[in-house]
Amino acid sequence: MTRAITLHNISKTYGRSSRAVDRLSLSIDPGEFVVLLGPSGCGKSTVLRMIAGLEDITEGEILLDGEPANHLTPREREMAMVFQNFALYPTMTNRANIGFPLKLENPRQDHNERIENTARMLGIESVLDRLPGQLSGGERQRVAMGRAISRQPSAFLMDEPLSNLDAKLRNHLRAEISQLTRELGVTTVYVTHDQAEAMSLGHRVAVMRGGVLQQVSPPREVYALPENVFVAAFIGTPRINLLQAVVHAPLEGRMSIDLGRQRLPLPEPLSPDHQLLRIQQGRRIIVGLRSEAVRIAPPSQARPGEVALSGIVEHVEYQGHEALVHLNTGSQPAVVPELESARTDRGAARRRRGGQGGTGVLERIKERVGGSVAVLDAPDTDTLPPGAHSPDRPAVTSSDLVVRTGPDMRLRTGGQVPLLVDLAHLYVFDHQGRRICPLPRDVPGLEV
Repeated sequence: MTRAITLHNISKTYGRSSRAVDRLSLSIDPGEFVVLLGPSGCGKSTVLRMIAGLEDITEGEILLDGEPANHLTPREREMAMVFQNFALYPTMTNRANIGFPLKLENPRQDHNERIENTARMLGIESVLDRLPGQLSGGERQRVAMGRAISRQPSAFLMDEPLSNLDAKLRNHLRAEISQLTRELGVTTVYVTHDQAEAMSLGHRVAVMRGGVLQQVSPPREVYALPENVFVAAFIGTPRINLLQAVVHAPLEGRMSIDLGRQRLPLPEPLSPDHQLLRIQQGRRIIVGLRSEAVRIAPPSQARPGEVALSGIVEHVEYQGHEALVHLNTGSQPAVVPELESARTDRGAARRRRGGQGGTGVLERIKERVGGSVAVLDAPDTDTLPPGAHSPDRPAVTSSDLVVRTGPDMRLRTGGQVPLLVDLAHLYVFDHQGRRICPLPRDVPGLEV
């Protein structure tokens, strides 16, 4: 039997003020694979432990198959948990580890057949009579998964089960987990900070930030239609290019987006997406461009919907199958501090207790880039001062745009190259990080 899991406005508070999870609501269908994704310290493991019954809920309610479950013990919830550190008993054989939960349920029954069937499913039948210490990391994780599977639980709860393994083994076990959960059809909640795991495993991805749920969508939609700039920046490799900008919408003439040294002219007639930008005239916005939305080519090769820019090559990252070109276009980048560290309010709390006495995360970022970076959640001024978008302001001296190219393109560091920007893949966010365009849409393939 597989279960539906419903979280209704659940919160978890430690002490008087430290809120790890803040009014999170999420419905998981029977047999669905949902991934909780976010940076370290965002509360995703706390949510998993509340579902399992290992953490008390400060506020809100958990429903299992529509029935209140806050009062149920972990055993009564009939869920199986797989941990990051395997959590195997070192003095028990692997056979005994897999059969341990079965023995607790029915000490007198012979469980060998179920243990061996589980081991055969995971390809570890040859190591059943060894100790965990005699196995590789991948084999130990399979034993830990076998212990969870043998119980035939109503749901799997997986807390970063692959993070202690090397990259090659992670990729292999990721495919095995996907196939296994699909065959078993068991509801699965999977916690990770690795977007590759989230995008390849989940039916839906729930992105968290600072204890707050940001977006819950299928992987393709999370990438193509991020609800805010945090989701856009957290999903995608290389990370999306985020640039400070101002909308220039004269009463007569072509509307454009001012990036500082250069402008992106918007095509006429304006698309429904771009028409919304008129109300942002003179206000600070954030432009998002994924690396595949920009290509190195002269204006003569422009396709419909592409506009020209130029950039100076700062660095070329050779990846084998492709190259990532770091360019300076004279734009000013915007950053999302939570992608570089845990919740910034924790640093403020430490300073209040006298532990740091120095500058905070936001201040250190500003100092490091000479004040040229727009930091989200900064003061509420959404209108730039007069002249702030003038081309006379100082240019940024480091790369602000990363473009993906083929591995055979030869570029000289310091050389200027022509760029073509596909405006159909342009993201625009307001000064608070909310997506302005593209508009929400329901299009096959989620083309934006």
